[in-house]
This record gives sequence, structure tokens and C-alpha cells, in this order.
Amino acid sequence: MDAIEVARARGSRKRTRIQAENEEKILDAALEVFSRFGFRGATVDQIAEKVGMSKPNLLYYFRRKQDIYTAVLTRTLDMWLAPLGDMSEDGDPETELVGYIRQKLEQSRDKPQESRLFIGEILQGAPHLDKVLKTELKDIVTEKAAVIRRWIADGKLIPVDPVHLIFMIWATTQHYADFDTQVRAVLGKGMNNPATFRAASDTVVNVLMRGILPGR
Repeated sequence: MDAIEVARARGSRKRTRIQAENEEKILDAALEVFSRFGFRGATVDQIAEKVGMSKPNLLYYFRRKQDIYTAVLTRTLDMWLAPLGDMSEDGDPETELVGYIRQKLEQSRDKPQESRLFIGEILQGAPHLDKVLKTELKDIVTEKAAVIRRWIADGKLIPVDPVHLIFMIWATTQHYADFDTQVRAVLGKGMNNPATFRAASDTVVNVLMRGILPGR
């Protein structure tokens, strides 16, 4: 069983409330440690110290540093894919896509650390996530691309490549997390400023939707 399967099995097994809470605390602490030191530089001892837990106790929940790292990454991927998975074919395309875009921007505002750690993994060739990217990620993108194609066939959206539309949404929304330093340097404030978030959200939504809605 590889690290991804270990992470998935842990998420699906029956756990007590205390066990679930402790695992989340470990992953929160690990996120900070991995974000600061990277996978190679981080140690289990650092994570244990950060979470306030003995190393043997931590290893009861996660056997290896790699398992902790993969669990942090898969938790982030699950968070990102949830709004895409919720996009309904039966809904109004504008409502569904606008809702998805705004949720992605909220994730960039609220979870920038997760995004930056994830992009670091991708830039290295996804050595810990290659399998899940080629299965779960690909499957949900294929499924939602089919939904967008049906909207296009019904004349509800102009003809565009659905997969590249999804890529465009990801690139635009995740910019505000991955390039937060650049955003702050230019604007003097980040996405946690309500006015900045509102301006970014409205601009991204308006530009993207005007490009794909008929008659806009």
C-alpha cells in the first residue's frame, strides 16, 4: 500500500472523535512545518513538537514522514475538488460556474499555505501525487468537462474547450494564493482585505463569464 492509499484508508476507516481531531491537528502542524522547511528539510520530530505530541504518539497515527506529507497534500486536493464535484448539470450554467469561481477564490484567500505547498509538489513533478492526479483528478475533470459540453450543446455557453476552461479557472483563482506576495507588493494588501477580495472576485467572474455566455 503506497502513501496515497494509506492516506485514503485512514480517511475512510472508523475513528473516534478524539482520533479524528488529533489527525487534523497533526496535519495542521505538518502543513506549517512542510511549508517552512519543505519535504526533505522537515522532520517528524519538528511536527511532533509543533503539535505538542510525543514522536511515538504521532507515529501511532502516521507511520512515516511521507505518509504525513501525502495526507496533507491529499487533504488539500480533496478541498479543491469538492466545489468542482458539486457543480450540477441540472443547475443554471452561469450560477454553477460563478459559484465555483467564487469558492475557488475563497479557498485562495482562506488556505494560501495549502495552495503554495501543493504547487511546490506540482513543480517538482508531483512525485508523491502522480497517481492520484492521473486517476481521481483526471476523472472529475473529465466528468465536469462532459457537463460543460452538454451546456454548450444546449446553447447555454459558447463553444470553448471545457478542460482548458477549468484550467483557466484554476490558474486565475489560485494566482491569489500562490502569488500572494506579488499581489501585496502591488496593492499593498491581500485577499483578506474585504475590498480587495470583492474587486478580485467580481473582476475574475465578469471577465470569465463574459467570455463564455452567449450574448455577452
